[in-house]
Amino acid sequence: MSIGAVVMAAGQGTRMKSAVPKVLHEIAGRPLVGWVLDALAGVRVTNTVVVVGHGAEAVKAVLPAQAKVALQREQHGTGHATQIGLRALDRSCDTVIVLSGDTPLLERDLLKRLVRSHTRSGRAATLVSAILDDAGRYGRVVRDGSNVRIVEARDASATELAIQEINAGLYIFDRAKLERALRRVGRDNAQGEVYLPDVLPLVGGDIGVLVSQNPDVVLGVNSRVELAECGAIIQERLRGRLLVAGVAMPDPTAVYLDADVVVEADAVLHPGTHLQGTTSIGPGCVIGPNVVANNCVIGAGTTALFAHMSDSVIGAGCQIGPFAYLRPGVTVEDGGKIGTYVEVKNSRVGKKAKVPHLSYIGDADIGDGTNIGAGNITANYDGFRKHRTTIGVGVKTGSDCVFVAPVSIGDRAMTAAGSILTHDVPAGALGIARARQENLEGFTERAEAKARAAMKRDGKRSR
Repeated sequence: MSIGAVVMAAGQGTRMKSAVPKVLHEIAGRPLVGWVLDALAGVRVTNTVVVVGHGAEAVKAVLPAQAKVALQREQHGTGHATQIGLRALDRSCDTVIVLSGDTPLLERDLLKRLVRSHTRSGRAATLVSAILDDAGRYGRVVRDGSNVRIVEARDASATELAIQEINAGLYIFDRAKLERALRRVGRDNAQGEVYLPDVLPLVGGDIGVLVSQNPDVVLGVNSRVELAECGAIIQERLRGRLLVAGVAMPDPTAVYLDADVVVEADAVLHPGTHLQGTTSIGPGCVIGPNVVANNCVIGAGTTALFAHMSDSVIGAGCQIGPFAYLRPGVTVEDGGKIGTYVEVKNSRVGKKAKVPHLSYIGDADIGDGTNIGAGNITANYDGFRKHRTTIGVGVKTGSDCVFVAPVSIGDRAMTAAGSILTHDVPAGALGIARARQENLEGFTERAEAKARAAMKRDGKRSR
């Protein structure tokens, strides 16, 4: 037996009030269809076809390379989408899972149970249901002895509407029986569409129902409200996994995680922490409050608070913040410090090197053990091109220095406060680049007298 999957991702989602295709709206940094494909990855599926429609090219761009794509140019219902998907599905697949691309809460364990239940039974079809207190707009599962049928809410009688068991829109079929049934399904409904549930009476074999133990997994996204509701559930799941794995969160509801984030045991995530993309947090880190880290690698025992970091690598035992901004391309090696109101871009900060406060470091290499004084700037742009600044090992720079790149400061050199350095400073030297100080005695008294005379003249003119 070979199992294939047809994922229906062609819906426009008009209730989303968005130009973005519905299945591309994101939860925890992953598009809706990505969550569905991730769930399928845990099942023995040999071939997957994603049926696309509105925004087809944009949807194709986020799909894994191994997923086939079938275009549904005109949307004529879920049965029609399934037909299109089956045409593209490898002929070796004799069993087919059919599911929607807008159900991000789908879990791998449920799919595994569905496959196991179906393949052991020899049934023609097995569908997933759930029990809801308020079944609302969902189709009802109507059981009549061994017969099972789906009645859409708009077509249901009062008795059928009282049924709490609903169709989750997740099926597994014997492929040959499904294809024959789809050829027989008519479009005798108000919408003139082919609905997948209508094949159930036509498949010519037993139909099984697997009741999901978790009703959340069936929730689809058709509006911004439902997107937010599913997002909240996924965040709770992601936080829960980290808590079980030994990560501390004083207020889990105020921590936000993307799907591919990794956090090691004994890390602490304080409120206002947003870990995005492929961010990895090492053991014993203290992150937050109010930290955004996007695609960052942060080593063991590092502390970051009130900081924004993107596409950067931070070593072990570092200090970041408060109020630090690390732009893409930054490497801070073990024991380094990026302090208060410091911005760093495309630079390397060496082991135990410090940029404590009020500085901009762009396109620079800073050696091990160097201390950058307050208010330093690497002037990396000449109006046409970017240039690099190199500051060696064990350097001590004075406050309020500007390094006009390209410029190099040698190992164990020093720079005097207030210097604008346009030339290299040799190792062990002191670089001074400022005007000689001159004191004008009695200046204040003379200036005040001049100001009073001017005010007196101006007063006479006004009269």
